[in-house]
Amino acid sequence: MITSQTIVMLTIGAYLLFMIGVGVYFTKKNNSAGDFYLGGRQLGPFVTAMSAEASDMSSWLLMGLPGVAYLTGICDAAWTAIGLAVGTYINWLIVAKRIRVYTHNLGAITIPDFFSKRYDDKKNILNFTAALIIIIFFIPYTASGFAACGKLFSSLFGIGYMPAMIVSAIVIVCYTALGGFLAASTTDFIQSIIMTIALVVVLTFGISSAGGFDAVVANAQQLPGYLSLNAMHDMSSGEATHYGFISIVSTLAWGLGYFGMPHVLLRFMAIEEKEKLTLSRRIATVWVVVSLAIAIFIGVIGYGMTKAGAFEFLEGSSSETVIVVIAKLISGIGPVAAVIAGLILAGILAATMSTADSQLLAASSSVAQNVLKDFLGVKLSDKATMTVARLAVIAISVVAVFIASNPDSSVFEIVSFAWAGFGATFGPIVLCALFWKRSNKQGAMAGLIVGAATIFVWKYVVRPMGGAFNIYELLPAFILALAVNIIVSLATAAPSAEVEKNFSEYEKALHV
Repeated sequence: MITSQTIVMLTIGAYLLFMIGVGVYFTKKNNSAGDFYLGGRQLGPFVTAMSAEASDMSSWLLMGLPGVAYLTGICDAAWTAIGLAVGTYINWLIVAKRIRVYTHNLGAITIPDFFSKRYDDKKNILNFTAALIIIIFFIPYTASGFAACGKLFSSLFGIGYMPAMIVSAIVIVCYTALGGFLAASTTDFIQSIIMTIALVVVLTFGISSAGGFDAVVANAQQLPGYLSLNAMHDMSSGEATHYGFISIVSTLAWGLGYFGMPHVLLRFMAIEEKEKLTLSRRIATVWVVVSLAIAIFIGVIGYGMTKAGAFEFLEGSSSETVIVVIAKLISGIGPVAAVIAGLILAGILAATMSTADSQLLAASSSVAQNVLKDFLGVKLSDKATMTVARLAVIAISVVAVFIASNPDSSVFEIVSFAWAGFGATFGPIVLCALFWKRSNKQGAMAGLIVGAATIFVWKYVVRPMGGAFNIYELLPAFILALAVNIIVSLATAAPSAEVEKNFSEYEKALHV
């Protein structure tokens, strides 16, 4: 008789093979570097919206957020979700259309390429610096995704961490290297559907197992601060701890990161028509708000299930496995339920893979297009460029696997730091490039350097001081980088007539 665990493994295996199949299918559709990096700007509104958000959320949506809510209540999780939801909406509202139009007018196919052409960076110094920042922050970010996959398979099936992590990395590398941007975007779209199914099924089953909605709320209300927005519950003491203004501002600052996320901005650049971005924005915003809300409530439901005796209390980092635990309970109901449980676990895997593939693609494009072709001046045909990009995907993955080889590394810490890095370095320059005609190359370069430097200094020198300095490094770094960009731009020569002409044409194109 086939066991429920075997059915779960077969379901996940089928899902992984399907992802590779998507990569093989899109291999034939890549006829140029623009196709490989940006899908020939052919994405429809649904794929644009859902692939952008799937690549954004990662396993944090299905593991980190429910885990925080399970242990401490809704406060920290809710403020983080609010910051992300607001950031998502504003990014779609004010950045999406502008960067789609401007990059199309300039013929830019990567973010560093956009910076270089926007500021007429003939020596490609700005291009190279931006590409270097992408590589520096995306390699460990990708490693965190590999690590999350390894930990998931290892805990589920009792296999070694390294084999589990390497197999996951190979699958991601295969469909990304084969199919490029279209494969990554299509698989991300599929993965967003799987993630949604996982959230809905877990929500429904969890409420039923916890004794109903009223029982879930009643159990949560018994814990001081658990359902508050200005306090957190401390499980060890059984008391509420104050969640102050500085903590709220620091948590909301996560939303600033969206303005500088290369893998999200690339989706904006790739949509087939700028007019369809309005529909994409609505789809993306609704999905993000609903998904974040359900993920938080699953944490609360998980505590209710613990009180109902469905499973033992999950302490510390094990709280992040609450959906995994619920999926295991579902798998024991019967064969059909085991398939559903397999899809839920595939959803967690999908959340991680959808982020890792986009990061790999952005990093590889920086190596092949921005460093080799633009900065070093290596002459490559479109076919050769795609070959180099594929080799870069493999090389970056090897480094990421090495970084992820330690199973005790903190996935959340790596993600938090990389998110801050992109938000503070690219966010201000993207906003200035899109909204301010007077912004120049010197200001952009100064902003990149100050943003990156502040991230490191604030995290490792200033923030450990605590008190008022205990603010997520993204916020002070973003503010300083933006200020420096403005000050240096005003203190140096105005952009050339050609740059100003391009900006005026871009503004006209926005309203056509």
